[in-house]
Amino acid sequence: MAAVDLVTLFIVGIIILIILGLSIRVVTQYERGVHFRFGRIIGVRDPGLRLIIPVIDKLEKISLRIVTMPVPAQKIITQDNVSIDVAAVAFYKVVNAYDAVVDIENYNTAVNQIAQTTMRNVIGQFLLDDVLSSTSKINERIKEIIDKHSEPWGVQVTAVEIKDINLPETMRRSMAKQAEAERDKRAKIISAEGEFLSAQKLGDAADIITAHPIALQLRNLQVLSEIASEQNSTIIFPASFMATVRDLKEFMESEVKSK
Repeated sequence: MAAVDLVTLFIVGIIILIILGLSIRVVTQYERGVHFRFGRIIGVRDPGLRLIIPVIDKLEKISLRIVTMPVPAQKIITQDNVSIDVAAVAFYKVVNAYDAVVDIENYNTAVNQIAQTTMRNVIGQFLLDDVLSSTSKINERIKEIIDKHSEPWGVQVTAVEIKDINLPETMRRSMAKQAEAERDKRAKIISAEGEFLSAQKLGDAADIITAHPIALQLRNLQVLSEIASEQNSTIIFPASFMATVRDLKEFMESEVKSK
């Protein structure tokens, strides 16, 4: 009898352990547990050790951590009829475990699909130049639309970022030519502005020399001094030579008249 009692106790103990194993659930800090009983939700369980009734109850755990979801590249035609491939990444999290379980079958798939559709619709409303230059504005608009759709599901979209825009090869060449032409235009404008300023300064210098003829002689002497310091040679400067001849002629005429 004692042996039978021990076997019975052993079996009962095993059954109790199995029941406890099926009854004990652990909800981690980043999760919430949705508690079902006979198919009806009786509550949302916070983190910690939770007990359920085997077979009768079911505890479905939902993660509240932010999910990083890559949005596959989509072929999109912009408003100016340019075909581009755009890939993005979306960040979202569950803020209401009850709605995420009851109101949507698979919120991960739903967010992914609505993100792809929204990205095509929004980018298709912009010109190519705006898509390339106004990425932040497009990101914010996509996020607002996705978040509006996902709010009833208990899901909050925290950010959407366009990470890659693939242009056709012909468009890349055209944009490269446009950028090169723009750089050439700026270079020519800068060169023309330099010539204009140089001409202005030369005009100012000519006005000063006209008002003060001796300034030209001083400039000539400065040029001769600079040339002489670099080369050992004898230089005849025409302007200075002609001025000297003229001065000598005037001196001789004055001498003749005086006699």
